[in-house]
Amino acid sequence: MRIERIGREPDYSRYMDLKEGWLDRRIFSDADIYEEELYRIFARSWLFVAHESQIPSSGDFLTTHMGEDAVIVARQPDGSIRVMLNSCPHRGNKVCFADAGNTRRFVCNYHGWAFDTAGDLKGMHEEYCYDAGDIDFKNHGLKNVAKVGNYKGLVFATFNSDAPSLEAWLGDFRWYLDMILDNEEGGTEFIGGCIKSVISANWKFGVENFIGDAYHAGWTHDSGARSMNNGQPFPPIDMQNSYHASMNGHGWEFGTEGVGDLVLLGRPKVMDYYNKIRPKMAERLGEMRSKIFGSVASASIFPNVSFLPGISTFRQWQPKGPMQFELKTWVIVNKAMPDDIKEEVTKGVMQTFGPGGTFEMDDGENWENCTTVNRGVVTRHERLHYRCGIGREIEHDTLPGIVYRGQYNDANQRGFYQRWLDMMTHDEFGKMPARPEPRLGNVAETRDLPGLFAL
Repeated sequence: MRIERIGREPDYSRYMDLKEGWLDRRIFSDADIYEEELYRIFARSWLFVAHESQIPSSGDFLTTHMGEDAVIVARQPDGSIRVMLNSCPHRGNKVCFADAGNTRRFVCNYHGWAFDTAGDLKGMHEEYCYDAGDIDFKNHGLKNVAKVGNYKGLVFATFNSDAPSLEAWLGDFRWYLDMILDNEEGGTEFIGGCIKSVISANWKFGVENFIGDAYHAGWTHDSGARSMNNGQPFPPIDMQNSYHASMNGHGWEFGTEGVGDLVLLGRPKVMDYYNKIRPKMAERLGEMRSKIFGSVASASIFPNVSFLPGISTFRQWQPKGPMQFELKTWVIVNKAMPDDIKEEVTKGVMQTFGPGGTFEMDDGENWENCTTVNRGVVTRHERLHYRCGIGREIEHDTLPGIVYRGQYNDANQRGFYQRWLDMMTHDEFGKMPARPEPRLGNVAETRDLPGLFAL
């Protein structure tokens, strides 16, 4: 499947100078830029569509979006997963209106066209009205995406047949991802349902906040932190032993004290659980990663997935226009967790980053105001400042990626927008520079890394 865009191709580099540390505000509200994002970023990237635990059995399905394209994600009888457009090829009607379920057929409610869970057309209402040669069943099923991939339970899909492998797309970021996906034997699962909320803000504000903006937390979330921590303020940041790490637009900002986010979750039993498994985590992933996990941290996978590894909220920012997104939120836990600890995690997530959580409400208000104010006809021509920590890049013996010292930093945000610019500028993946060159090479499993990465 090749997605071709015919139209204007402006010079997107004029909207930012990341070496100098500034962005043009128009990228957050301009309708033409947003339309190009749908083609150049969402139609070409690997996008998260499900956790495999959501569709464990044959016939299980869920519906979601890839950019603004509605899709169905369905488990097949052979255990594989198919992702297909949720649009009937007859008149384009939405085929499946359910959020999730189990089925043998998807049937369009307009004219009764019926498709199996692989998307193949199997029949329709009053089929006799089609004469021989009127319709080729094989070519009128639900359009499948070009590729589907699974990284340790996270299912991704892409419309782009020329996209690199999912492993190559994630690259060295797998070293960090495994802290949340593989810190204990058995992997992870989503528990409970999906919470949806609509926020009148540009989707990039949510992603950039989670990819690197620890700076806002001590001010924006001060009252929330005090309410969750017996009146104590947000934990102080050790600027010498905290970092930003960015790889091709993916990013993780973090401390190394191992407890900050677990404290903010406000659930002592969860803290005890992770302290108990931490020695085994060190054996499994190495000492450095066992110290990072549980620290004040946040992360994003380019283009539109974010999570808080210590707090266990996992979320996706679904674009709904230049000035609105739908936020989908789940709770991610280790499968091996006792049920009572899973319940404690769920309660902690709802109290902090649920729709009525002590922290979530603060962020949504800020992002909405940033979006609406930035579109003023004079205001939109003023530059935004992204220079914090611009001179603190370091070489680190253990940490992969482009690494900056100090958690209060704009480094990962600059890395995210650099990949945004790469995607908006280059027509072919092969012409996009690696940022940085990968250090993990062809290593398939980060637990098996030799030498310095095993520290």
